[in-house]
Amino acid sequence: MPPRTPRPVPAFTVAIVGRPNVGKSTLFNRLVGKRLAIVDDSPGVTRDRRDGEGRLGDLRFTVIDTAGFDDAGGDALEARMLRQTEQALLQADVAVFLVDARAGVTPLDTEFAERLRRHATPVILATNKCEGRAGEAGKLEAYALGLGDPLPLSAEHGEGLGELYDVLAEYVKPEPETADDAAPEVEDEGADAGDGDADDEDGGVLQLAVVGRPNVGKSTLINRLVGEDRLVTGPEAGITRDAISISWTFQGRTLRLIDTAGLRRKAKVTEKLEGLSSTDTLRAVKYAQVVVLVLDGTLGLEKQDLTIARNVVDEGRALILVINKWDLVKDRSGCLRQLKDRLETSLPQIKGIRMVTCSALTGKGLNRLLPTVLGVYDTWNRRVPTGPLNRWLQDMTDRHPPPLARGRRLRLRYMTQAKTRPPTFVVFASRPEELPEAYVRYLVNGLRNEFNLEGVPLRLFTRKGKNPYAR
Repeated sequence: MPPRTPRPVPAFTVAIVGRPNVGKSTLFNRLVGKRLAIVDDSPGVTRDRRDGEGRLGDLRFTVIDTAGFDDAGGDALEARMLRQTEQALLQADVAVFLVDARAGVTPLDTEFAERLRRHATPVILATNKCEGRAGEAGKLEAYALGLGDPLPLSAEHGEGLGELYDVLAEYVKPEPETADDAAPEVEDEGADAGDGDADDEDGGVLQLAVVGRPNVGKSTLINRLVGEDRLVTGPEAGITRDAISISWTFQGRTLRLIDTAGLRRKAKVTEKLEGLSSTDTLRAVKYAQVVVLVLDGTLGLEKQDLTIARNVVDEGRALILVINKWDLVKDRSGCLRQLKDRLETSLPQIKGIRMVTCSALTGKGLNRLLPTVLGVYDTWNRRVPTGPLNRWLQDMTDRHPPPLARGRRLRLRYMTQAKTRPPTFVVFASRPEELPEAYVRYLVNGLRNEFNLEGVPLRLFTRKGKNPYAR
């Protein structure tokens, strides 16, 4: 097989800034080639800064979507969002300042332009929504901002990206020459021999989604883990709207932490924007590998928490419960006992769910979370050899034989593990359709106990074996 082409490394970082509702998230989605950021007509949708891998022709760069600039001070939500935008500007090599050409230059645009002129980061002025002739007046007004010639764009329709390419190409950092540059490429015939899905290898990125109801401390927990105010937090419920991905390394292992919007009952979701946020959260769960369900320790396990947990299990993801605000819980032993009893009765399909008690605000107890994540991830990837599996099956059927069906004993002939992530097993039986659900549960519980598969979803399918004497 030919050697795998190395993935291009982003050469520089671009931050998209501007006041609310000028099309920053639309341009971000256009540059990354995916609908990662939630886009809506209402202003102020984006609150956290989000980064992605941008592509424009042969250019590769990191692009950061930011919250809309709003003149606010103190500890208001808008002020906290503005601090995230300032962090993005410090991180970026160049900023694209977006102005709505159809609305024209506003006083807020002028104030933001003054801030950008005092900033050390170079600025590219772009006027969005320039399709047709409706944006001509706004484009001419943009000259008054004193940031050079405005670049006409239409993020929605992809117009003006060629001109944006020409401007961004000036910020490509030259790669340092090394002694290996002149060496000829040697094809390694065995390079791809063991390659499969990169997700399946130990060196792959572990996708860790943090989910829960609104205002249980998901963003605070991630900020405490990464050691910086990476996400906007506060006492207000529902601050997070997008599923924000953050790359991080723990003990040499690369993780992608995904902060998600709080999930409420469907009956309470009436606004379109909250519906989009909920869909984004469910998509994050679908593509995650380990899901951390954060609970409010002062409220316990509520019905909505169980609904989220069932969704995670149905998707086949590894699940960990984090009981946050543990420092505020008075009867701790009673709280844990109640949680375990509720899980056994309401979530019997997955036993042995790992639980971590902590306080995201103070950081107490969080040191146990990531070792627990890595442990349950290894269990989720565990493969059981066929020999021990069939010896175990023989012991289980000897101890408790399958029931009779139409006067004849059901026979379980053979068992194998079809896949991991989650562990999935197949039993070949004489009449699989006759095997009762209770006996399948008996086998699943035995698998958990014998092969240490507690705390992860297990799937067991029955198949009819081929009869060698059928012909």
